Amino acid sequence: MKNRRNFLTGAGAITTAVAAAAVSRVAMAALPEPVFQTTPDTMAPLVPSTGRPYNPVVTLNGWTLPWRMNNGVKEFHLVAEPVVREMSPGFKAHLWGYNGQSPGPTIEVVEGDRVRIFVTNKLPEHTSVHWHGQRLPNGMDGVSGLTQKAIPVGKTFVYEFVARRPGTFMYHPHADEMTQMAMGMMGFWITHPRASHPLIDEVNRDFVFLLNAYDIDPGAYTPKIMTMLDFNLWSWNSRVFPGIDPLVVRKNDKVRIRMGNLTMTNHPMHIHGHEFTVTGTDGGPTPKSSRWPEVTTDVAVGQMRQIEFLANEEGDWAFHCHKSHHTMNAMGHDVPTMIGVDHRKVARDITNLIPDYMVMGERGMADMAEMEMPLPNNTERMMTGEGPFGSVEMGGMFSMVKVRKDQKAGDYKDPGWYQHPAGSVAYEWTGALPNPARFAAEGGQSMKAQNMPLKEVEVQVRKPVMGGMGGMGGMGGMGGMKH
Repeated sequence: MKNRRNFLTGAGAITTAVAAAAVSRVAMAALPEPVFQTTPDTMAPLVPSTGRPYNPVVTLNGWTLPWRMNNGVKEFHLVAEPVVREMSPGFKAHLWGYNGQSPGPTIEVVEGDRVRIFVTNKLPEHTSVHWHGQRLPNGMDGVSGLTQKAIPVGKTFVYEFVARRPGTFMYHPHADEMTQMAMGMMGFWITHPRASHPLIDEVNRDFVFLLNAYDIDPGAYTPKIMTMLDFNLWSWNSRVFPGIDPLVVRKNDKVRIRMGNLTMTNHPMHIHGHEFTVTGTDGGPTPKSSRWPEVTTDVAVGQMRQIEFLANEEGDWAFHCHKSHHTMNAMGHDVPTMIGVDHRKVARDITNLIPDYMVMGERGMADMAEMEMPLPNNTERMMTGEGPFGSVEMGGMFSMVKVRKDQKAGDYKDPGWYQHPAGSVAYEWTGALPNPARFAAEGGQSMKAQNMPLKEVEVQVRKPVMGGMGGMGGMGGMGGMKH
């Protein structure tokens, strides 16, 4: 255990600490020492030095929790507590999590392991831990009031069971769940197969991350826990682009990505440049007869999807949720569209009254990435990220799979931007152009329309809406006007 702890400390910013003061010294002597991580870096895979061997996973912008062996039992120590999570460089949130971070550390075990997890509660209210998707004794399922008493403030409870089947699972509270999950309390659990499995292939790279969402007002630090639908920060492991690390692989690596969804909506996860197959769900590995090539798979609420592909195309390939509002930060709601509306005069008039007022959207939203208007402290811009050719104009659930032929096996360091071979990048055409074909007519109709207005109706844009930042995270108030 000592070697494992030293390995992580050398990788950066993991320290050990004592548990809640309410736990006596005698009791603490029987507990595995809790390990904490406070940086948002993607930590190196934790190669097991005890127990059955396995190929460890890499948690995107996260880490794997060390354990100790005690008479053949793998013992872990989770500490539920308030944490400060850097969601992107310079933007921090006050969340709840485990062992210094949200999401909590990934737990990795092997099929057949007996596992004992000590959970110390340092939150301001009671809690519990549900082991999402696991087969276990009913009294270890973690539903407070139903299968156990809630863990009081300052107390430590023990969960113990056998990891009965291989697969990818999650953990989260089943106590004041609306508050605690909205505050970031969740984590991943991986059970590796103990022997060769007909439905689980060996891979070279194995990444895991959770899909989660928050509603944090510009300038604020704490999520609004009552939000049901209108979240403004869509994240992977409580990080938003450009704060999400790339998934770095070697050309021709077999790559596995495991994604768990603990948000309030589904996420169609899409990869560029490659096709993948869905090889696993919360229920375990999928039958080979059910697999087919995809470039997008929908991960519904409370689900896990495991995808695999051969990384045989070099480049910096986008990987993101395909809901366009989920690839933006601090997104506002109920904003009138202004595309095509000339609002220069009204903008001048309002600016005379409100100097910081800014109206945008006339030409689309791309201007957002180029704005330099002042924002409240601790506010992430809506669209950001600078690529080798300019602004990437993305945020939220967006990153890249970086494939390089010269990336060494087991090396996860960012190789920088891809150097494109000559003649392989889109470029401006300055020669003569043929006339483009255009759509000429709407065609007929199936039946004659009834009760149509006598005069043609002109569609009008709504009158100006006055406001300040309005939750736009860099947009300012957006007004409208009549044509």
